[in-house]
Amino acid sequence: MTIQRGVALVVGASRGMGRQVAIDLAKAGYRVVVSAKSTSDASKANTFPPDPNSSLSTINTVAREIHEAGGEAVAIPADTRDSDAVKNMVDAAVAAFGRLDVLVYNSGAIWWASVKNTPFKRYKLMQQVNVEGLYSTVQAALPHFKKQGWKGRIVVVSPPIYSRFFRGKTAYAMGKVAMSVLTKGLAMDFEREGKKEMAISGMWVATGIESAATTNTGTEDMKDLRKPESHGPSPATQVNGLLDVDEDYLRKTGVTDFEKYSLVPGTSPRRIMPANFPDLTVAEQDDEGKRTDSTQMRASKL
Repeated sequence: MTIQRGVALVVGASRGMGRQVAIDLAKAGYRVVVSAKSTSDASKANTFPPDPNSSLSTINTVAREIHEAGGEAVAIPADTRDSDAVKNMVDAAVAAFGRLDVLVYNSGAIWWASVKNTPFKRYKLMQQVNVEGLYSTVQAALPHFKKQGWKGRIVVVSPPIYSRFFRGKTAYAMGKVAMSVLTKGLAMDFEREGKKEMAISGMWVATGIESAATTNTGTEDMKDLRKPESHGPSPATQVNGLLDVDEDYLRKTGVTDFEKYSLVPGTSPRRIMPANFPDLTVAEQDDEGKRTDSTQMRASKL
């Protein structure tokens, strides 16, 4: 009997953390669909594998890395600002391997500055990639999860919600917090509708992570970085609606040795996230009152 392995789609997987997540999922036995905008002819790479934090790392080189390690992967390009392209990407991912079990949304645009120093064009880009890209990807994936009897896992790279996160990067935080709101809200939908084998959670970093944005700094700054291996999706379904950071989640699963993740051996990267996060629930959490459904309201008017 042939055992069908799970299928994971990683969006934003050309380099850095997304690349590492794709590779780790392949090592865990998943067939992986690698997606992002950047493409290349991986067969013509002069140096292989390329620097994972450089523009030479593309979805094609990541797929080749997985193949050469004995895994299965396909590269499907998509611009997450284009909802039609996103739908085509998700449909193609399912067509490639016949199903979808794990969706990881890692695509992101970043600009850390005050409101007055954040041009509207930059703000708009972040909302398109971070918020709209996530929303369109989830919307495209849900019909496939439905066909599979509502069994699946969605992981969003977005943070717990807390006040300090807004400071000095408000426009960026508006999008990232919106992603976390989607995680919380969709998790509530899954719960309310009895979809016990569906889960969505948000995962963020406790320290700086090695990437193209962080490794261009000085050696001293690199001592505060961890390798991308410290950040990855959990297979557990008990985390529906969870917004957590990688270190805290790993500790809950029994991990105690974090030195192995340090980019510079022998260092202890500085934690940039709070030790504790606020509880967003209220006493009236389960009291919806009269639930309003705009789809039903519109249908009644037709």
